[in-house]
Amino acid sequence: MKLITAIIQPDRLDHVREALIQADITRITVSRVAGHGRQEDIEFYRGQQIAPSLLPKVRLDIAVNDQFVNITVDTIIKAAKHGLGEIGDGKIFITPMEECIRIRTNERGGTAI
Repeated sequence: MKLITAIIQPDRLDHVREALIQADITRITVSRVAGHGRQEDIEFYRGQQIAPSLLPKVRLDIAVNDQFVNITVDTIIKAAKHGLGEIGDGKIFITPMEECIRIRTNERGGTAI
């Protein structure tokens, strides 16, 4: 089991969500977040270093069984990318998930996903 976390541009959320549904991946968690990456350089104003402003982003958390990892990642990449790709299109993180428990039924592991 893996936890896939994707940080994407807010305007790509509907595209990504629809693409995931088409790929039969329907269980996602969406959060509005703020952050910055390479698209914001550190600036200097009157000799003082100014921290880059935080930009609105969307965070997707998707728990999947191992056989769905590549499908999920490829779907997100295709749907989240602007054109051929631009700075700020986002990032995807894949982390191992030790356990998943469905509270309602107490199911554990891959069946709980």
